[in-house]
Amino acid sequence: MKKLAIIGSSEFQLPLIKAAKEQGIQTHVFSWGGNEDIPDFFYQVSIVEKDDILQKCKDIGIDGICSIGSDLANITVNYIALAMGLVSNSKQCTDYTTNKHLMRNVLKENNIPIPDFFYINESIIFEPVYFPIIVKPIDRSGSRGITLVEDNSGIKSAIEFAYAESFSKEILIEQFITGREFSVESISFKGKHEILQITEKFTTGSPDFIEKGHICPARVTEAEKASIFDVVYKLLDAVCLSNGASHTELKINEDGDVYIIEIGSRMGGDYIGSDLVLNSTGFDFTKAVLAIALGEDFCKEKYISNILIPRVAIVKFIFNEQDLNMSEKIFAMENVSVIHSDLNKELFVNCKIIKSSSDRQGHILLSVCKTTQNETLKNLGL
Repeated sequence: MKKLAIIGSSEFQLPLIKAAKEQGIQTHVFSWGGNEDIPDFFYQVSIVEKDDILQKCKDIGIDGICSIGSDLANITVNYIALAMGLVSNSKQCTDYTTNKHLMRNVLKENNIPIPDFFYINESIIFEPVYFPIIVKPIDRSGSRGITLVEDNSGIKSAIEFAYAESFSKEILIEQFITGREFSVESISFKGKHEILQITEKFTTGSPDFIEKGHICPARVTEAEKASIFDVVYKLLDAVCLSNGASHTELKINEDGDVYIIEIGSRMGGDYIGSDLVLNSTGFDFTKAVLAIALGEDFCKEKYISNILIPRVAIVKFIFNEQDLNMSEKIFAMENVSVIHSDLNKELFVNCKIIKSSSDRQGHILLSVCKTTQNETLKNLGL
């Protein structure tokens, strides 16, 4: 029986744990807490305790290590995989895809289109020369610590907020790119890449940019799709990505120009990698990433479902009573199937002010026909 180490046990790791168990793989999960009863073995430890986890993985004799949807966990995954000679990306790739300053530098060197940026830490004083700008920590994901600043009055509080969220107390100040937001899911094997899907993203906008929902496939023109593919394939080579999943976030401005916002050498969270890709393409991204981590040869056709008919997949996050009421309308629509949801009214707490993704009160994940996608998005408030 193969043994797999999984770093993290949050809700977004559950598809990976379940997929491994379904295939008879012994699961060893390392996390501070959450969903302890699902894996075969659970070890209560912070996911940043790399050396402690490494020693335990050596004792177990793991055959592979993996995580989905977490940059912080991904650092530990690659540290242990490299130390044990398991399938992984290089240390250089891990640095590029988890440190936004290093990421910006390598993309600039490779002529990848990115926003203008400035790096600061607690010893560097920053005086903005133009607005609007985005202030963000270099080492966080999921909109944590991010603020849009439109004039001098907001710069001090934005920097303090970013410092409070940053592990390393380092910050990026970036040109704010207007336009539509997208993410791109890709898989790589021995340095060869394949783009799987483009996701269209919906956020609360300024000042916090909390993600409200996503749709796959994105509503883009063929020209926009070609531009995205061209930039992302160059990006994957630039950050030295060789094995496993990647999640690229980008914007297309009013002129049709593509700008890379960031890339992670992992699957997208928010059910993008685990559910939206599967239900919009038929490709089981989770099982493919799992197989690569365990050293199996990758063949895309092996992970395409012959039963699942690819449709449009949508996830809507529930923050308040208005979201809840909108989502309940969906159940009466034709050609709409609910994949899963957690609209529990008894546990619902009305969140009037949304400050972060942790304010979510649930979600609803749908499969719809292309002809009804716009109506569905409207009914969901997206």
